[in-house]
Amino acid sequence: MATFSAKKNGKEVGSADVYAPPHNMEGKAGADLSNNGYGNAKRVELSDMAVSIGAARSKPYPDVKTTGIKMRGTGAATKGLMSRGPMA
Repeated sequence: MATFSAKKNGKEVGSADVYAPPHNMEGKAGADLSNNGYGNAKRVELSDMAVSIGAARSKPYPDVKTTGIKMRGTGAATKGLMSRGPMA
């Protein structure tokens, strides 16, 4: 473990080993450094995401939903007459 401090502008910078050796939640030595809290989360690849750069889009937008139940009593509605989702 290092014995020097790397403070800049009153804040500790650099390796955390300088001021806090690896420890578990009880404060004892011997932390499990392999457990980062994410478990076996699926890795997301860039090819799976729909990203936009400027006016170019990597994947097309999904189709507009046109299914649902026509609502009653909408009067002069201008933003749609269809309802979707669980309705009790």
